[in-house]
Amino acid sequence: MSIQALESLIEDIPDHEVFGRVGAVRGLMIEIVGPLSHMELGGLIAIEAQGGERILCEVVGFDAGKALVMPFANIDGLRRGCPAHVVSRRATIRPGPAWLGRVVDAFGRPIDGKGPIQMGPRPYPFRNEPPAAHKRQRVGEPLDLGVRALNSFLTTCRGQRMGIFAGSGVGKSVLLSMLARNSASDVAVVGLVGERGREVQEFLQDDLGEEGLARSVVVVATSDEPALMRRQAAYLTLAISEYFRDEGLDVLCMIDSITRFAMAQRDIGLGVGEPPTTKGYTPSVFAELPKLLERAGPGEIGSGSITGIFTVLVDGDDHNEPVADTTRGILDGHIVMERKIAERGRYPAINVLKSVSRTMPRACNPNYLSTVIAARNLMSTYSDMEELIRLGAYRKGSSPEVDRAIEANPDLEAFLGQGKEESTSLGESYSRLADIVNRLGQEA
Repeated sequence: MSIQALESLIEDIPDHEVFGRVGAVRGLMIEIVGPLSHMELGGLIAIEAQGGERILCEVVGFDAGKALVMPFANIDGLRRGCPAHVVSRRATIRPGPAWLGRVVDAFGRPIDGKGPIQMGPRPYPFRNEPPAAHKRQRVGEPLDLGVRALNSFLTTCRGQRMGIFAGSGVGKSVLLSMLARNSASDVAVVGLVGERGREVQEFLQDDLGEEGLARSVVVVATSDEPALMRRQAAYLTLAISEYFRDEGLDVLCMIDSITRFAMAQRDIGLGVGEPPTTKGYTPSVFAELPKLLERAGPGEIGSGSITGIFTVLVDGDDHNEPVADTTRGILDGHIVMERKIAERGRYPAINVLKSVSRTMPRACNPNYLSTVIAARNLMSTYSDMEELIRLGAYRKGSSPEVDRAIEANPDLEAFLGQGKEESTSLGESYSRLADIVNRLGQEA
């Protein structure tokens, strides 16, 4: 640990201890009585249970002279009267360069068996404020993501925020791993929020691999962990990204998934007593989403950027459900993955026609913009006539435009499909698409 980091840690040590006591326990909601003036929303409380074990909690509300806290761990052994120590008024973390290649939990504690992690010099709040809008830079140059479908049709700029909208089992995690390995960003920070426990090692070893992990930091909170831990994992993912951004690096920040973050916030809100609204989501869910997502984006002048890729698990493949609809309105574009495309064996299962990058067409190479438009027209024409074509009701020669779309469809499908170990640069993506369009005599 550096001298600067050590001095900062020493300054954070309180000169006296403040504690209250457990007054009541209702489900996962714990009431604390004591010096409320030393407690604030988002602060940490350590409750001393039987046997000396300390259960870390977060202050989530106040009610009639009591602080309402929720635990980050199991509360077995808790009883009325247990001491509740005020740990800090505002939870912080100290990321540093040593975090690269590591896997941590929602508090930044290593869970990869590689020993402790050296802390960085500066504390970063878990719930930080985004940069002021008037001080932010504009989005930067196009970012090479290594995925043909995204590079060509949904060109993404450095500092842009995109959402991947899909149902379960359509390939979101695999697409994220391709981006982590192949993108031209300096650092990748991956947050697995509410992930299945068995899939964590599969993602790290099979999807991300040693090469991808070496330039990444992975934050894990599995589905069986308390709601606070799942929410905290998303906050930590952004805090780590902000550290590398402030170091002048271009960061690719990915969270899988925002829906599980929203579900965790819903559980917390319901526990505090918020009224449920659409599909049971509480008002705080729709207040927290923009606070989280706005932290990604371009930094201030002199710093780097955070390019955000956030997956949204659409409930029942309904892309208009509340979380998906709210998130789509906050982000700078959306990538739609469809089950029917995955079922016919094309991965990544991206529906280009339903996907939008809000930096297009400015982000697209002007030399290939007409090529992209022509290819979209071909896919749109085929989509409109697909049912008639598959039924054999369309006669070849009836429409030259439809004939060209039918001829181009196999090549375009092959272009959009890509193996998870395969990488295609931004320039190569454009040139390969131009070859397909030019063979059909389209203007490019």
